[in-house]
Amino acid sequence: MLFDNIITALVEQGYAVIEHAFAPEFENHLYTHAKQLQQSQLKQAAIGRESDENINNTVRRDKIKWMDQQQATEALWLDKMEQLRIELNRSLYLGLFSYEAHFAQYQVGDFYKKHLDSFKGQANRILSTVYYLNPDWQANNGGELVIYHPDNHQQEIIRVQPNCGTLVIFLSEEFPHEVLPAKQARYSIAGWFRLNTSMGKQIDPPS
Repeated sequence: MLFDNIITALVEQGYAVIEHAFAPEFENHLYTHAKQLQQSQLKQAAIGRESDENINNTVRRDKIKWMDQQQATEALWLDKMEQLRIELNRSLYLGLFSYEAHFAQYQVGDFYKKHLDSFKGQANRILSTVYYLNPDWQANNGGELVIYHPDNHQQEIIRVQPNCGTLVIFLSEEFPHEVLPAKQARYSIAGWFRLNTSMGKQIDPPS
């Protein structure tokens, strides 16, 4: 049912917002793991990729840790997204090749200004995912995800509270979005389903 709801929403509007997408025990497990991450495991998030990657605190201020199949809790999330990848390919013929994800930690005042996760004509990231890990989040705590209209980047489509268990999926090339400043510590998992844009013997993304 979850995958059916995601697929229907993607077909009809290009994005899906699902509250309590997974079991509460799974939500809590991921939240506990995210909170226990040491500051030494987190790094300042950058913008751009590879040679174009740079840190710009005027654009984003979150800290991240890339997820790894070798860590048991992280592997559980990656396995669920692999199941979703298979279903999306089966139902929508998207040709999704891989999935990458990281934990994101926003401290008080942290934000991420309006941006696209993938630029048109550079089809690597096809679908973006965000999964929130914040129990008892209040509306006045800020930190909302704002998604804008593809054809009018000033027109707000939806504002999503980062409540624990809420899963957001949207087309990476289509929807500009931003994270508003958080007023208390905010945890999430950001991820991307990607195509394989390999050249020669090199796999994209590189392992």
